[in-house]
Amino acid sequence: MADPGPAVTLAAPGVAEGEGPGPLYVVGDVHGYLQALLDALHQAGIIDTEGHWTAGRARIWFLGDFTDRGPDGIGVIDLVMDLAPQAAAAGGYCRALMGNHELLLLGADRYGDQAVQSTAGTASFLAAWRLNGGQPADMERLEDHHVTWLSRLPAMAVEDDHLLIHSDTTAYLEYGDSVDAVNDAIHDVLQTDEADDWWDCFRRMTKRFAFRGETGPLACRELLDAYGGRRIVHGHSPIPT
Repeated sequence: MADPGPAVTLAAPGVAEGEGPGPLYVVGDVHGYLQALLDALHQAGIIDTEGHWTAGRARIWFLGDFTDRGPDGIGVIDLVMDLAPQAAAAGGYCRALMGNHELLLLGADRYGDQAVQSTAGTASFLAAWRLNGGQPADMERLEDHHVTWLSRLPAMAVEDDHLLIHSDTTAYLEYGDSVDAVNDAIHDVLQTDEADDWWDCFRRMTKRFAFRGETGPLACRELLDAYGGRRIVHGHSPIPT
């Protein structure tokens, strides 16, 4: 039997009532499992059976890692891109953050097997992409408008006192001390032709587990103090039971 992929669970960290904004939903790493995402969005009342927005003023953030491992990463990207204008027309929104796998896919598309310097010696984006579940069908279907959209994704946001990030790492602090500064700094990296800078950004965003153990609360507080919010919501690493 084919692997159906992980179940996608929608988290609603904040719900507004009355005439203000609608409920806020957050979706973590989909990793190419389009059908599981469609099923979860439909079950939550966010889309209909045709994949069209039905959630009115609801708001939804995707935390990155649309591709790799699963069978249809480009389909996931297309769905999120299609929902954005539909949500806006209904008074809500559909937005997304950049994950480390977006950086990896963009790097593999742009630099291929070009050598980059890593802590483990010489590496390449294409080799790392393959090692981390890169799907040839995704690369074949990746078009310029996908690349443009992915390249413009922010790395973090604050909504309803929730700091939304992809990776459970403090490496964001290396790019700036405000949400705008971090987003601008990472966008600036992606505007350069320096493969090593791209690789360094990818490696930083691949770090994890900063919020676990005895030092976890301090790491959380460090990010919240810098970027705002009262609680961190992230993807990237499963939260232990």
